[in-house]
Amino acid sequence: MEAMRRLVRGGVSHEDVDEALFSRYLYAVDIPDPDVVIRPGGEIRLSNFLLWQIAYAEFYFTPVLWPDFGRDEVDKALMAHKERQRRFGSLAPSDASS
Repeated sequence: MEAMRRLVRGGVSHEDVDEALFSRYLYAVDIPDPDVVIRPGGEIRLSNFLLWQIAYAEFYFTPVLWPDFGRDEVDKALMAHKERQRRFGSLAPSDASS
């Protein structure tokens, strides 16, 4: 919402707003969008965390609490991410013919 407010305050016409322009008004403009979001502590929600930037991210939920989330847990999350087939919103090859 803050990004949209800044666009409006800046006098940007709604006709000029596209995905690239909107992204430049987000808080984390200089940080690449994450490939994976790790959610520790058994929570299965995002809490409005980087909603625009995580549109194509993979999610890893774990019951391990943050203070206990060490190197072994990071390795587990990265292995789970590595095993996934990234499609960035497209259909799986077997689904495309359906």
